[in-house]
Amino acid sequence: MTKTFTVPNISCDHCVRSIKNEVSEVTGVQSVVADAASKVVTVSWDAPADWDQIKSLLVEIDYPPQELIQL
Repeated sequence: MTKTFTVPNISCDHCVRSIKNEVSEVTGVQSVVADAASKVVTVSWDAPADWDQIKSLLVEIDYPPQELIQL
């Protein structure tokens, strides 16, 4: 599964690193790609990870996902 979404709280490369480091620790997450300039994040995962788990983590670390982008 893959989702691409915006995270308005991204303001710098430190934010990008925080998101990548935290989300990558979720069991099942395959990749995390984030861009500070566009504030867009793409996460790919397999079970046992799921979107609710990833979304909850992002909210917890103060980078709540906003608009989902359909590719």
